[in-house]
Amino acid sequence: MNNDFKYTVKSLKLDENYHPSNSTRITTNFANLARGASRQQNLRNALKMIDSRFNALANWDNPQGNRYSVELEIISVDLEIAGSAEAFPSIEVLKTNIIDHQTNERIEGIVGNNFSSYVRDYDFSVLLLDHNKNKTEFTIPDNFGDLHGKLFKSFINSETYKQHFKKPPVICLSVSDNKTYHRTENQHPILGVEYQPNESSLTEQYFKKMGLQVRYFMPPNTVAPLAFYFFGDLLNDYTNLELISTISTMETFQKIYRPEIYNANAVAGSCYQPNLRNNDHSITQIVYDREERSQLAVAQGKFTEQHFIKPYQSVLEKWSANCTI
Repeated sequence: MNNDFKYTVKSLKLDENYHPSNSTRITTNFANLARGASRQQNLRNALKMIDSRFNALANWDNPQGNRYSVELEIISVDLEIAGSAEAFPSIEVLKTNIIDHQTNERIEGIVGNNFSSYVRDYDFSVLLLDHNKNKTEFTIPDNFGDLHGKLFKSFINSETYKQHFKKPPVICLSVSDNKTYHRTENQHPILGVEYQPNESSLTEQYFKKMGLQVRYFMPPNTVAPLAFYFFGDLLNDYTNLELISTISTMETFQKIYRPEIYNANAVAGSCYQPNLRNNDHSITQIVYDREERSQLAVAQGKFTEQHFIKPYQSVLEKWSANCTI
């Protein structure tokens, strides 16, 4: 079925000189940081936070706490439907690379981390809202997430993905503020203490259709668990440094984006419910417009509806119905 789609992978370095392109999904954490008068200082501070956190976790043979630094690449994937001769922006993720200043080695990290998708914007910010408009009870549309999940798995199974990346992706997201998480006895030296939710969330169900499992861990010296979405075996398929690169990167973004949870002044206990109205938290010195980000998700969802879903609806429905990935 991959012959129905052509994927193009583009890479752009994310550093203090990064400027979002017009084709970038501008609701991403990193693109939002790179806008406005504080853009360069925002990026510089965020990258410094990532490096500091990485060295704090990778503290063996690292007495000065400065052995490593992390380089980030924005990976953009365009999708072209066979016969259309027009590419549509599909997903954007981050790829980490680790610089070992002691050995002068550049170590490939993990692809995934942040996850942005135009079709996901459409599903959550257009389709789901329209489905529940003027309804007294919230419901989920039939086959919600099916197309997006199959498109994602199609890319992961494609030769294009295999040519660019050695391992499957790991996506790291915030916990849900409407679920309760219970601490378990399981503990990993890097990922930390494992938590389990009281029930499945809509995000979990959506990512399951992408073929991804989820586990929740609170790394050492973190105040709240992170959600790790993955294929295979999270604890054994990736090295310690690879996992640290994801933790340090995404924990930093979550501190900026959701300080009420990830920069809270109290550590999650054995029974933990995240609270986005928590006033007992610290603010980073990084400017981030969360309200604008939400508005842009709606705008980009409508863009997807206009330029991808509606023009190719019959093709996509037929492909999805016949797809067995």
